[in-house]
Amino acid sequence: MFKNKMVLMSPIIALVIIFVFSLTLFPSVQPKPDSLPVAIVNEDQGVQIPNQPQMNMGQKIVEMIQKSSSSGDDTEPAVKWESVNSLEEVQQGLDLQKYYAALVIPQDFSSKQASLMTSAPSSPEIQILINQGMNMAASTLSGQILNGVVDNINNTVRTQLLEELKAKGTTLTVEQVAFLVNPIAKDVTNVNEVGTHSANGNSPISLFQPLWMASLASSALIYTAVKKVPVTTRKGRLSVKAGQILTGAVIAVVVGFGFTWIADRIVGLQITNFTDTALFLSISSFSFFLMISAVISLLGLGGIAIFGLMLFFGAPLLALAPEMMSSFYREWVYPWLPMRFMIEGLRGIFFFDHGLSWSSPLSALVWIGLAGMLIILGTAFIPQRHKESRNEMMST
Repeated sequence: MFKNKMVLMSPIIALVIIFVFSLTLFPSVQPKPDSLPVAIVNEDQGVQIPNQPQMNMGQKIVEMIQKSSSSGDDTEPAVKWESVNSLEEVQQGLDLQKYYAALVIPQDFSSKQASLMTSAPSSPEIQILINQGMNMAASTLSGQILNGVVDNINNTVRTQLLEELKAKGTTLTVEQVAFLVNPIAKDVTNVNEVGTHSANGNSPISLFQPLWMASLASSALIYTAVKKVPVTTRKGRLSVKAGQILTGAVIAVVVGFGFTWIADRIVGLQITNFTDTALFLSISSFSFFLMISAVISLLGLGGIAIFGLMLFFGAPLLALAPEMMSSFYREWVYPWLPMRFMIEGLRGIFFFDHGLSWSSPLSALVWIGLAGMLIILGTAFIPQRHKESRNEMMST
């Protein structure tokens, strides 16, 4: 037994397997944000104080934030500030999933801050918009960072105001003291909320694995059935391949509408856009079916292993925002995961009311499906003579 090479190699093989599958853990272990896109809008009109130049505290805050966020070393900051001209523009950007969050300085910010030095103070306010539907983890982290930024601004403004009041020898009223505790108020608002359209922000990811496994199983079953069909002519093989594609389309429709009904009525995901979701899942299922069938048509059933590994390596990444992945996974692994288009499309339907539009995720799925379809049909023209003669020789 111990002279068997496989027995001797078994510890090394086991270690290699552990190493390969442990790679799936790396993306989810202490993910660090890297340049999360966050919008900043300064609509402050400033205020004119007698015998002094016009004051625009909003602009000073923007400069303070950008200066503090720039790192002195080679590492990228956690937040990448994107200057936006207006609140309307930033709302469009949030709906288009350009920003995880936004910080908005209103028009009356400077005038209200100047009032803190008077007997009739009025607290200035900064608005924080958190784009929940884009990615729960990244948007929550962005919101925490923005809350910390406003807290730091509060400390700075409080210190400056107290120094100015001390220099003037001003006696503070009870109302002024109350406002100086937190001179800047925060108005935190969740936009594209996950609870409005679906049970939770992980719903798109929860729907992926069952659909992927159904696509794997149906592709393998139909391929096995097709291989048993006795055909000898190229026209016959082409007809069988067309039947394989047509059967996959029927399965995809059943899977898409059936899975949506199960997720809505039994699982309780509260899917409001039932038809759009069912059609999108049907297209996703058909795209995956064609892609998997194309590969196993070329490589045989052993090609299923590729998509099994893709599931293991891809599943941990789907819950993360690209900005929270290491550069290796973000640049070399995530862009090549076809299932990410399904997740992105479902986010648009669930949380952004995009509906079944010709969006980037949908178009990508369609192109993947078309490529798979062409490969499946193309395998009908591959000569079978060598394969058949090899089988005959093996049987003799």
